[in-house]
This record gives sequence, structure tokens and C-alpha cells, in this order.
Amino acid sequence: MDKIIVDLGSRSYPIYFGYDNLGDLGRVSKELDIGDEIIIVTNPTVGKHFLHTVQAGLKDAGFSVSPIEIPDGEEYKSLSQVSILYDKLLSLKTDRKSALVALGGGVVGDITGFVAATFMRGIPFIQVPTTLLAQVDSSVGGKTGVNHPKGKNLIGAFYQPKLVLIDINTLTRLERPELISGFAEVIKYGIIRDPELFQNLGDNLEKILGLDRESVLTVVKRCCSIKARVVEEDEKESGMRAILNFGHTVGHAIEALSGYKTYKHGEAVAMGMVAATNLSVKMGICNEDVLYRIKTLIRRAGLPTELPDYSKYEYQRVMALDKKMGNNKIKFVVTEDVGNVRFTYLSVEEISNQLT
Repeated sequence: MDKIIVDLGSRSYPIYFGYDNLGDLGRVSKELDIGDEIIIVTNPTVGKHFLHTVQAGLKDAGFSVSPIEIPDGEEYKSLSQVSILYDKLLSLKTDRKSALVALGGGVVGDITGFVAATFMRGIPFIQVPTTLLAQVDSSVGGKTGVNHPKGKNLIGAFYQPKLVLIDINTLTRLERPELISGFAEVIKYGIIRDPELFQNLGDNLEKILGLDRESVLTVVKRCCSIKARVVEEDEKESGMRAILNFGHTVGHAIEALSGYKTYKHGEAVAMGMVAATNLSVKMGICNEDVLYRIKTLIRRAGLPTELPDYSKYEYQRVMALDKKMGNNKIKFVVTEDVGNVRFTYLSVEEISNQLT
């Protein structure tokens, strides 16, 4: 397997990349300072395809393995589901050397990481992301958390995994809308940091979304490499790591206003990226052709570009709870060009007035 290292000193960890490599999790986990008990957290959709392979590989490596299933869906990324997981871990007599494995997409990864961060004040966990969105974004960097009815990811912790194992083959089981949703985060990396990646996405869109093995592996590795370098520079988002939130201020507002049911995360982020770029044009920060290029690629990928018809007051109410809020202003990511973004500080009124 190929790998890159997220260099965080004593909290450093590898990201492994491959194809049909889920069975190798046991072997690479043996290199970690963890106990012999592993609890796999997954959902029924993912579990029916991949749980047996992961479980068998871990058992072959000498681990005792127990699976736990949680419901599938963003609406279950909640404190009530966290409490259920605590109860199940206690019934399994889980101790501080036991490790959790998050086998699934962003919801499974986020909630498992948060449980790992808080159960017995912290136990090891491993990320095995099975969606494109999780592979390129949420599994790397140590952001864990759950939603609150008033906002997305308002309850959480920075807590790094012990390793991340990415098997590109898992993407073949995704339904097309899920794959396209994840592609929004791929586009984000091109916009914020890598114009060559952005160009590659446009030139090879059909191959990537058609899951050509080498094309997808190249894109996933590049996105993870970008995120690893950003996280190394700013692990806890005190500065430049916030560029990873491009499109997310408005995107998270859309998700919250729709009750986390109407739009997939990537769809909301896609609309948020267009909104942020449009606002950048209106502020004189970037040119119209930048907006055109971004909107064109997002549309070609099958993602939405037009905002839902919420009032500016509804956007204001939700964005007022944004985690990036300070001194009544949001640290908002604006676009200067493809591959170049920066921050500005805007009130929720200034943002919402440009949305409606």
C-alpha cells in the first residue's frame, strides 16, 4: 500500500491507500500501541458489504473483534446516539487500551471519533472511510463531533486517529448520488489550494466519476496530501486550517435549515462554494470568470448551484451559531482565484444580504 504521514509529532499517523486492501487492516494495526480488543462501529449499509472482510483481517492478526451497528443517516449523528454507543461499549467491558474502528462514511467517522475522544477520557480509534467524502476529507485531520438541532457539528473535539486506511474499491458500492456528493469536497481542494487539481477534475471528470482506478487513486491521494499539510500547519484551526471550511458556512446553514434530510453534505457545500464565490465577486475580490469556472465544474458534476429559497433571516439565525463566529463576525473564506482563497470577517447580515 502507498502511504503518506500526517506529521503531528507524538500524534502522527499514516494514511494508507490501496485497492482491495481492507483485509490488511489487521496487519497494519499490529504496529500500533493498542490492546487486543477492537470494536468496529459501522452501519447496516456498509456492514453488509465490508464488515466480514475487516473483521476477518483483524481476527487473523490476533485481535478480539466486536461489531456495533448504528443507524444510517446524518440525522443520527447526535448525542442520543453517542449515549447508546457508550452503553454498548460498557456492556462489552471496553477499557482504555481497546480501540474503535470507524468503518463507514462521514457520519460513522465523526461519531466514532467523538466517542473515542470522550469515552474514559480517550481511547484509540482508526478510520476506515468507505465514501469519497470521508476518504478525501472527514477521515483525516481529527475533527470529530455530532450535530445539535440548532447547528452542524456544534459538539465535538479535535482527536486524531491512530491510522487511516483507504480502500478505493469501497467506492464501487456507493450509490451515484453519494459519489457525486463526495466529489464536492474534491472540487473544494482544487479551489482552495491546487489549480492543477481543479484542471484535472475538469479534464477527467468522466473517468473519475466512472471510478477509473488510477484516476480516483490519484485524486484521493492528492486531496489527502493537501489536507495533511494544512492540518500539520494548524491542527486545531486557530489560523489557516479554516480555509478547509470554504463553502461550509453557507452549506452548514442549508443542512441545518433543512433538518439534515433534504440535502446531502456535498450538495450543500457545492451551493455554499458557489455562494461564497459569488459574494467574492460582489466584493471585488475575484473576477466573474472564476465564478463561471467554479459553477461550470460543479454543474458538470451533477451538483446543485442555486440556493434553496430560505429567507435571509433564516440564514442569519442559523449562521449566528457558526463555530467560526467571534466578535459578532464569521471568519468567512472568500475566493481570489482558483487555487487561492483567503479569509475575511463578515457579519451574518453581510453574508445573508448577498444570498437572497
